[in-house]
Amino acid sequence: MSQPICISGVVTAIVPARNEEAAIAGCVESLAVQKEIAEVLVIDDQSSDSTAEIVRSLAAKYSNVRLLSAAELPAGWVGKNNAAWIGAGEAQGKWLLFTDADAVHAPDSASKALSIAAENGAALVSFSPEQVMQTWYEKAVIPYVFTRLSRRFRFAEVNDPENSAAAANGQFILIRRDVYDAIGGHASIAGEVLEDVALASRVKAAGYRIWFGAGKGIVHVRMYRSFAAMWEGWKKNLYPLMGGNLNIVNVEVARALVPIPLLFVVAGSLWKASFLVLAASVMASGLLGTLAVYFGTLKRNGYPVRLLPYMFPGRVLFAAVLWASYRSHRRGRVEWKGRAYPAGTPRASKG
Repeated sequence: MSQPICISGVVTAIVPARNEEAAIAGCVESLAVQKEIAEVLVIDDQSSDSTAEIVRSLAAKYSNVRLLSAAELPAGWVGKNNAAWIGAGEAQGKWLLFTDADAVHAPDSASKALSIAAENGAALVSFSPEQVMQTWYEKAVIPYVFTRLSRRFRFAEVNDPENSAAAANGQFILIRRDVYDAIGGHASIAGEVLEDVALASRVKAAGYRIWFGAGKGIVHVRMYRSFAAMWEGWKKNLYPLMGGNLNIVNVEVARALVPIPLLFVVAGSLWKASFLVLAASVMASGLLGTLAVYFGTLKRNGYPVRLLPYMFPGRVLFAAVLWASYRSHRRGRVEWKGRAYPAGTPRASKG
């Protein structure tokens, strides 16, 4: 890749924020110092914590930071989409950078995204951020989920203009302003819970190129800071992200859960038949083989191999939350940050 293009002040960063006091400062400061970013618009989506106060203090420190407020959520809108739409309405940049409040950007994130856009003729550039994981449940669930998603949303297919596949990650979406307006912006996907994929789909369907790739070294996030938040987030997202299809759910749940019990059944049968050495060999080779496959999967997807021991709880939690997500969407209701949204769409995102 060639050196990043330096274009001062062409980007407006838009940060929807609802109860993000733990993360908002890191996000805003990482954006405000970039010369390509002319303004950082934070839209406080009726937070009940100190999010707004933190942003006001940052606005006093950085002249390009501004706080906006979202009023009561309009009927038919998802909160994140409404906040993003409010920000876009105030934005002055030729490029709009939509990013989540828990995303921390490298000093050249906007520059690199602009360079990629120029090199590839892309109207939309999105990164799948590097994941920060601190607790055992994050280390178990997040890598397993993303390695499964990587098989559904392959970068090469998404980036191929001849392929209809489209995807993006709402934690980092840089889009040309004229293209955003041409496809109707977030107003055209007002009720979509998976707004990132929906936006990318509209861009590609309109004949514009998109580029989607790994964001390691460019942007990182810690998605969930508690087990409850992680469960609620994936419960909202996972079923539609995996295709919104019961057959796929059944296959994924079986893939996650069946191999290990099956090994025990086979080994137990051999043990009862007094084939003790064979039983031990079957169990050992099966477990080692399963770990070896996951080892390769982690390496291909850029995760450290020290996460290998978390595979077993990861499989169980993945299957459980995927089933819970299916049940939630089947009932036609998903919840996120104190709000309930109608389900039934094959699109959902962390928002």
